[in-house]
Amino acid sequence: MTPLKSRLPGSGRRPPRGRPRNEDIDRAVVAAVLEVLRTRGYRAVTMVGIARKAKRARASIYRRWPSKPYLVADCLVSTMGARPAPDTGDLRSDLLAAVGTFQRALSGPLRQALPGLVADMAHDPKLAQAVRRQVLVPRRQSMRAALERARARGEARGGADIELLLDLLAAPFYFRTLFGHARVDRRLTRGVVELALKIVR
Repeated sequence: MTPLKSRLPGSGRRPPRGRPRNEDIDRAVVAAVLEVLRTRGYRAVTMVGIARKAKRARASIYRRWPSKPYLVADCLVSTMGARPAPDTGDLRSDLLAAVGTFQRALSGPLRQALPGLVADMAHDPKLAQAVRRQVLVPRRQSMRAALERARARGEARGGADIELLLDLLAAPFYFRTLFGHARVDRRLTRGVVELALKIVR
């Protein structure tokens, strides 16, 4: 996992040369963040506390992530994956796999992180741009490709607004997580996919 810090547009930073990144540090830090989110929530995540919990030097944490929101955003990328829609040859299966990653991530520890992360994005344009590029864009590309394959197979009609459809596939998970008025579960996953299939067919 390459942290968001090294991929920020216009930041002028480049991935460090020389010794390769220690993936063990990344995994230990992500695990520590997810544990704190699960047990104590977003406000309890601090750079110092995570360094202590992961048993890593603070300097090694700050070399990878400039602040807490970037660290939590990377946990989102790591947990949800960037390309979730496999090529199974069947649109329903592709979309269930892709949308299922929202359900698993946002019914787990990251449920505690999303409201705080969205609030931080509102005040940090570079963070917001980085999250869009690293979380939203690759996932949308993956699901868009699944829909295009379905069109080529004759499984989906042309003329549907694909960008709006991609929003419809993801939005219920974010909305329910932010407002907490209904559950994020497998029933939601199936319902969202079946609605999308009705639209494209």
